[in-house]
Amino acid sequence: MSKNTGRKIPFGMQFLNGVNPILIRRCTELPRNFPVTDCMVFPRGQMSLAKEMKKGNIFLCDYKHLDGVKTNTINGKKQYLMAPLVLLQKTADEKLMPIAIQLKQAPAEDNPIFLPTDPEYDWLLAKIFVRSADFSEHQLNAHLLRTHLLAEVFAVSLLRNVPMVHPLYKLLIPHTRYTLQINFLARNLLISKNGSFTQFAASGGEGMMTILGRSLSAVTYTSLCIPDDITERGVQDVPNYFYRDDGLRLWEIIYRFVKGVIEYYYKNDKEVQQDTEIQKWISDIFEHGFYSQACTGVPQSFTSVAQLVKFVTMVIFTGSAQHAAVNSGQYDYGGWMPNTPLSLKRPPPTKKGEASEDTLLETLPDVNVTVQGMATLWLLSKQSSDFVPLGKYPEQHFTEETPCEFIKNFQAELEDLSRRIKARNTNLEVPYKYMDPEKLENSVAL
Repeated sequence: MSKNTGRKIPFGMQFLNGVNPILIRRCTELPRNFPVTDCMVFPRGQMSLAKEMKKGNIFLCDYKHLDGVKTNTINGKKQYLMAPLVLLQKTADEKLMPIAIQLKQAPAEDNPIFLPTDPEYDWLLAKIFVRSADFSEHQLNAHLLRTHLLAEVFAVSLLRNVPMVHPLYKLLIPHTRYTLQINFLARNLLISKNGSFTQFAASGGEGMMTILGRSLSAVTYTSLCIPDDITERGVQDVPNYFYRDDGLRLWEIIYRFVKGVIEYYYKNDKEVQQDTEIQKWISDIFEHGFYSQACTGVPQSFTSVAQLVKFVTMVIFTGSAQHAAVNSGQYDYGGWMPNTPLSLKRPPPTKKGEASEDTLLETLPDVNVTVQGMATLWLLSKQSSDFVPLGKYPEQHFTEETPCEFIKNFQAELEDLSRRIKARNTNLEVPYKYMDPEKLENSVAL
């Protein structure tokens, strides 16, 4: 895909098929701190927000985790990071269009609600501040926390509690390949004191820890299981949501594979309950990954075969499909810097009608920040030289005939889905390839 994808795909559609497709949700009631009115967004009186919300046509993206975060100083200049609220409408021609943007959480006279009808540079700057906020939300929540760090929790607990002869170990160990190594490198090269994210992102340093803490408090088991997450966000029937379409198919394929293997070894719920090794595995995850917070919905123990199957499906999906969805397209969307600025060096407009082209250029990051950002995103998006696609198991941990047959069926289903995704993509102006099984790594390895 061209590095100019960020120029091609409309602003609204990036919330569906860009690198952060998990934030958008259907809006049934406006937040109290987002006082959008009908006359703002429907000046001709042809529609109303209440009716459009009732029809399911209004969507919200809320970057509240970024509110009040201490921002970085880069090249001796204070940087700016907003916590916007974005309202979008599904149009009659099935497009998702932004209709209102508020760049700070608290309504105020100096915090206007920007609209598509505003002067060109007001509206463009508002969208750029949203895209910059999305960079931090994506990198720290959707990418680092919800794939890299969670995959590490699952892997460490597996190595600490489950012996190599155990079927769960055999099932999951290929899906931990390089995860600890890549996270070690990330801690040293990206988010350390001298790491590129720390030095060149608006949320680098102290702000990063604030955002990670807030994001962790919002992680739920539901949000990690794509069928539940799609339902909870109310986006089951949004058109052209290829992350959802491909992700749900992948979940079902992984689920069938996991179910076959688990049910081969566990004939009833009692056998699961009495397996002390898998109970230690989940207990360790609950305690050290989720701080023993029952409100997350994460199991504290396994009481049934079905519960174990779902959790293991989530673990494999997180390290393969979900990571690919939020990682592989980073350079496609961030290679065009104005589409995904790491940082912005001027505050947003406080009044309408004063922004100009010069304002825009003075707001965008310095050249060295842009270069560092593009180089980092290119490296993170690059397929590894010893890439192992989802479903390929060169080490052959299973030797019994039945589990090996499950693996063959798993591979065949993935190949079929890959063909269907490629066929669909031939008809798309901007193909969605990030969850094509052929391009999915078995684990968080990059």
